Amino acid sequence: MDKNTIDDLFINLKNDFDIEEPRGDHQQRFLSKLNNDQVQISRKINSSTIWKPWVGIAASFALLVLLFISVQTTETSRDLASISPEMATTQTFFTNTIKTELEKLQVEDSPEFQDMIVDALFQIELLEQDYNRLKLDLDKSGEDQRVIYAMIDNFQNRIQILQDVLTNIDEQKQQNTLNNENNSTL
Repeated sequence: MDKNTIDDLFINLKNDFDIEEPRGDHQQRFLSKLNNDQVQISRKINSSTIWKPWVGIAASFALLVLLFISVQTTETSRDLASISPEMATTQTFFTNTIKTELEKLQVEDSPEFQDMIVDALFQIELLEQDYNRLKLDLDKSGEDQRVIYAMIDNFQNRIQILQDVLTNIDEQKQQNTLNNENNSTL
């Protein structure tokens, strides 16, 4: 805004300004209200500072209880490795293969393939939740062969999902390369 516009504004608003003088005890009333407000604010602060530490302590305690329960359930649930040495070898093989495939998938992580990778990881997570339920079933069934086969099948499904996604990514890369070569020759 330039100076003329501001001057015009004040001229137009001249009659709208409050130009009355405050009462003589205005300053005293203002200071007393300010002191009362500060007392009320300190009361509010004091009351809130009383319960805040207790909430933190309660949350910490709840977290410790959840961790303890979680450790208890993982210690009692059995997996393939607890059945026999052969099953332990099988579980190690599957676990290492899944880890290797996940590392390959991380190398391919780019915006172009993000949807496929996120979908695959979601499916892997669902299969992992199923595997945790199968571990509980193994405890209940007493090493039922059907549960053991389902656990092995679960591992195989996870590996297959990862391999399929990697194959799709490779195919898309090849297709993109062919399209780029065709576009450059035209």
